[in-house]
Amino acid sequence: MKNEIYKRLLSSILLIPVALFFIIQGSFFLIFFLIICFFISAYEWHLMTKKIKFLLGGYIVLIFSFYSVFELRNNLSGEYFYILLVTIICVATDIGGYLFGKTFKGPKLTKISPNKTYSGMFGGFFLSFISTHVYINNINFAQFKIETSIEFFLIVLLISAISQLGDIIISYFKRLSKIKNTGKIIPGHGGLLDRIDGMIFAFPFSYLIFYSELII
Repeated sequence: MKNEIYKRLLSSILLIPVALFFIIQGSFFLIFFLIICFFISAYEWHLMTKKIKFLLGGYIVLIFSFYSVFELRNNLSGEYFYILLVTIICVATDIGGYLFGKTFKGPKLTKISPNKTYSGMFGGFFLSFISTHVYINNINFAQFKIETSIEFFLIVLLISAISQLGDIIISYFKRLSKIKNTGKIIPGHGGLLDRIDGMIFAFPFSYLIFYSELII
């Protein structure tokens, strides 16, 4: 278990700065990054679902998801504020779920994903709240000094919940395909889909929220 944690930690240390570079740079850097990630994700989805009947639907979700990432970065005011906000929520949700689940264990959340527990679910919510609070109170975007209101934390709760639901959905398809991971490209994590499963659903949901100016 410790070896697995070390692999996950090292992969995260290497991947997070790379992802941040492309997000902050934007422009063709981000487009290049999204295209690479899309084709890797689509390939993993193809391998995972080629024997079941959900192949086309997955491609549609992936296209809309990556398109929403591009829109959040380039076509909403605020430069990379929103895309980083959603990324932080999703990453914090994943880390909080993993740490709390491994530490406190407890009742299983669902049979679809046996490793998911209620303690992990609450841990994901907790760390996403803490991380978001730190982010919005230390950013340099003067026009985005958002108050940590009940309404805003409700948005964070919903995005975190969607992220966790996305994780469970991908786990469901992995169970249907009788595989543990979607790939082996990221040591300690598996495939790219294993890493971004929650984001695939959280980004489109978030884009619809921000675009409708619920909290802008």
